[in-house]
Amino acid sequence: MKRFILWDNDGVLVDTEHWYFTATQRALAEINFTLEKKTYLERMVQGASSWELAIEQGIDKGLAEAQRTRRDAYYQEYLARENIEIPGVETVLATLAKTHQMAIITTSRRPDFNLVHQRRNITHYMDFVLAREDYKKSKPDPEPYLAGLERFDAHPQECLVVEDSQRGLQAAIAAGIDCAIVHNAFTAGQNFSGARYRITSLAELPGVLSA
Repeated sequence: MKRFILWDNDGVLVDTEHWYFTATQRALAEINFTLEKKTYLERMVQGASSWELAIEQGIDKGLAEAQRTRRDAYYQEYLARENIEIPGVETVLATLAKTHQMAIITTSRRPDFNLVHQRRNITHYMDFVLAREDYKKSKPDPEPYLAGLERFDAHPQECLVVEDSQRGLQAAIAAGIDCAIVHNAFTAGQNFSGARYRITSLAELPGVLSA
């Protein structure tokens, strides 16, 4: 029986994946570097940076770093302005919180995460949150999820990871944890063959866990 749920944040609890890409694409375009979505998604799977690619292809490193800071500002603009709600999330969390302990394990920077959640109740259902500053190696490395297991003092078999990306799935598998992939249009074309469950919305998850 699963006693713990480790949630990804972006694309699972809030619909932010598209806006992070858009902010990155916009900032790179300002220094005459074109970032295609296909390239972005391919590098995302590897946990590789679009900024490293720009530098490899001749963009000045200092200029790239400056634009990366601008990207962060653009992203926060989108987070504050755009509709990033995923319908029914809080209802599902309220249901699952009655039977499971839960945490968020995210690759988001803490300032972005805090901005997203300052007017939402999602974190109220969580025992803790691990953001990008809380571990050394990001997904697809298993370190973030292994850190979550350690915080809960839990065995992998007691846990379920909920993800929307191949990178997150790979991190869960490497940590020895079953993973449920929830559909997200932005990452829908990625390879999820290793997932324990595939669901079209979070509303299906309580039924999956009680089966």
